[in-house]
Amino acid sequence: MALTPDQFDAVDMRVGRIVSVEDFPGARIPAWKLEIDFGPELGRRRSSARIKNYAAGELEGALVVAVVNFPPKQIGPVRSEVLVLGAVEPDGTVQLLRPDGDPPLGSRIA
Repeated sequence: MALTPDQFDAVDMRVGRIVSVEDFPGARIPAWKLEIDFGPELGRRRSSARIKNYAAGELEGALVVAVVNFPPKQIGPVRSEVLVLGAVEPDGTVQLLRPDGDPPLGSRIA
């Protein structure tokens, strides 16, 4: 299915910094519970992310790209408010999409 430029523009992708990483032992697929800071306009949001190929220490403080305007999704006891983006390899491993440099938190991806 092809998207129009207007449909693509409706997806609000922003730069955030992971501020905390917690284990999510109840997840059916191994995942982390993340808290991500998107700056003063959007504040902090939570996410459940299937990125267990990264250690918690690698993730804390890392910049990521996430969709911030999807409706929240309840994943077990976690209310996931944003979708962290990554490239999925054939074996299911996810490589996070990360901006170069140090853009301001909340910067929109265009």
